[in-house]
Amino acid sequence: MKKLIPITILALALSLFLSCKEGTSKAKAVTETTENEVKEVQNYGGLALYTVRNEMGTDAKSTLKAVAAAGYKNIESAGYADGKFYNMSPADFKSYLAELGLSPISAHQGSVTLENAESMMADVKAAGFEYFVIPVPPMGLFKFDQATRSMSMSGGAANLAKILDILGEKANASGLKLLYHNHDFEFKKDVDGIVTIDYLLEHCNPEFVNFQMDLYWVTKAGADPIAYFEKYPGRFKIWHVKDMDDQGRFAPVGKGNIDFKRILNKKELSGMEYYMVEQDMTFDGLEPLKAIKISHEGLKEIGFK
Repeated sequence: MKKLIPITILALALSLFLSCKEGTSKAKAVTETTENEVKEVQNYGGLALYTVRNEMGTDAKSTLKAVAAAGYKNIESAGYADGKFYNMSPADFKSYLAELGLSPISAHQGSVTLENAESMMADVKAAGFEYFVIPVPPMGLFKFDQATRSMSMSGGAANLAKILDILGEKANASGLKLLYHNHDFEFKKDVDGIVTIDYLLEHCNPEFVNFQMDLYWVTKAGADPIAYFEKYPGRFKIWHVKDMDDQGRFAPVGKGNIDFKRILNKKELSGMEYYMVEQDMTFDGLEPLKAIKISHEGLKEIGFK
C-alpha cells in the first residue's frame, strides 16, 4: 500500500494540473469570444473617405487604419486617378482594406465619361466595390459658382438621364450597380421649370440606375427625404448621413439638427442597403479624424447599425 501512495498522489496532481489547464483554456476561449463579440459590435457603419480626403492624400494607409480604429466597417472611395485608388492598384487597395477588416462598398467616380467608363468600371470591380457612384453630373455638365458657392448643371435633365442610362447599362455589364448622388440643386426647378431629381427618378431605367441620397443636401434644398421614399420607394440604395448645424454648416452626426431617427424609421421603404457618414468640411478647429469618431458615436445613439 505504501508503494501506491506516490502513484496516487502523482495521479491526483496530474488530474488537478489537467483540470486547471482546461479551465485556463476555457477562460481564454471565453475571453477571445468576448473580445470578438465586442469587436463585432463596435465595427459598423460606413465612411465616405471624401471626409478625410486630405489625410488620404498625405498617408492613405495610416488614414485607413485610423478609419478602422474609429469603428467603421465599410468605406466609400473618392480618390481614383490613373487606374489607381489612392496610388494603390485595385488589387493592392482591395487587399489592404481586407487586411484592416474594411469592406469596399461604393466608389465615387467623378471623372467618368462614356469613353473611359468600361476601363474605369473594370478597376472599380477589381477593387471589390459593389456600387459605382456618379457624384455630380459628369463630363463637364456640373457647374460651381465660386462667388456664390452655388451648384448647378448644364445640358438639362433629359440629357443627364440619357447619360446615366448608358452608364448604368455599362455598369451592369461590368457586374456593378450604378447610383447617382445628389446635391441641393437637383431638388430645385431648373431654367426649364424641371426638378432634375424628379425627372431622373421618373425617366431613368430602375434596372440600371438608382440613387444615393445625401440627407444633408436634401434638407438644405428644403425637401423631405421621406416624401421621396414614399413617392419613389426602393430607389435610394445608399444614404450619406451628414448633419447640419444651426448655421447650416456640415456637422458631425448627432451634433446637428437633422432628425435622423425619423428618417431611419423609413429605411426599408427607401431601399437603403448601406449608409456612409460624410462631412465635407469641419469647422471651429475640429480635425476630420476627430469628427469621424464623434459621428460614429452619434450613429450608435441614433440607432444606426
